[in-house]
Amino acid sequence: MCQYSAVDGVPNDWHLVHLGSRAIGGAGVIVTEATAIEPEGRITPGCTGIWNDVQTEAWARIVSFIEKFRAIPAMQLAHAGRKASTHVPWSPVRGGVPIEEGGWIPKGVADKKFIDTHTAPHALTISEIAAVVGSWVDAAKRAQAAGFKVIEIHAAHGYLLHQFYSPISNTRNDEYGGSFENRTKLLREVTRGIRGVWPEELPLFVRLSTTDWVDGGWSIDDSVQLAKVLVEEGVDLIDCSSGGATPDAEIPVEPGYQVHLARAIRDRAQIMTAAVGKIADAKQADDIVASNDADAIMLGRAMLDDPYWAVHAARELGVGDLRTKEYSWVKL
Repeated sequence: MCQYSAVDGVPNDWHLVHLGSRAIGGAGVIVTEATAIEPEGRITPGCTGIWNDVQTEAWARIVSFIEKFRAIPAMQLAHAGRKASTHVPWSPVRGGVPIEEGGWIPKGVADKKFIDTHTAPHALTISEIAAVVGSWVDAAKRAQAAGFKVIEIHAAHGYLLHQFYSPISNTRNDEYGGSFENRTKLLREVTRGIRGVWPEELPLFVRLSTTDWVDGGWSIDDSVQLAKVLVEEGVDLIDCSSGGATPDAEIPVEPGYQVHLARAIRDRAQIMTAAVGKIADAKQADDIVASNDADAIMLGRAMLDDPYWAVHAARELGVGDLRTKEYSWVKL
């Protein structure tokens, strides 16, 4: 969950306390916010990055704390594409940040804006695409140097990789546009590049928007087909989200509304999946895993609301006390 509180992409004490609280709170894996592989890949000027040594060292401090309290540190690598260079969500001003106010020209699959108030993107050339792939690989190396034990490639929510594979946003007529194979080429190149430098024994996740929720857009059948390809590229788990390619999709948001998507990919592509989206109740989460709808549950909003969600869920489900020694000596 993005915090929009970094300076020049560098995580700080806020991020240490934010992520560290979830480790103390009993979470099994702590996934960073969408962390940009290059400056232009940030959603806002306040987003974190991992494209230089200062950022890497700052992340290493946070990783050390997470591991101290029994959690596994994971980094979500991202590039916002045409959704980059926007104001932080609590700003009274919406839309794109002007260059004179610290914004930049976003990079995209094409030169079309996501919404009218965003800054018009620059359509990536073939050589620029190759450079972006290199930035993903370099970021993975830095993530390993910082001590992360899992990488998640953020290829969802209308960000750069999703912009390429979705027929809604990809209007190219070159080797990266048109057919399913062409539109998924960038994600395959990024996955292959990262898997080539990421240790074989460490997991690699990919977050997909498994449907665009729009006729003629990316579908769950497309996602199943892509997941089968990603298995061959060394991906261990698909994080099954949805939407984000277009602002006018009608999404039936309700508790567990994306669980069936995780089940479909798990069953049809024979790969582990994570269920996400409006999952907040411990019994609900437990039932999803117990019924083989997904192999894992990823929580965002619920853990923003309650950093100790896992401790409280374990207590509710009767599976033990997950509190750290600093807290567990106190009898409730």
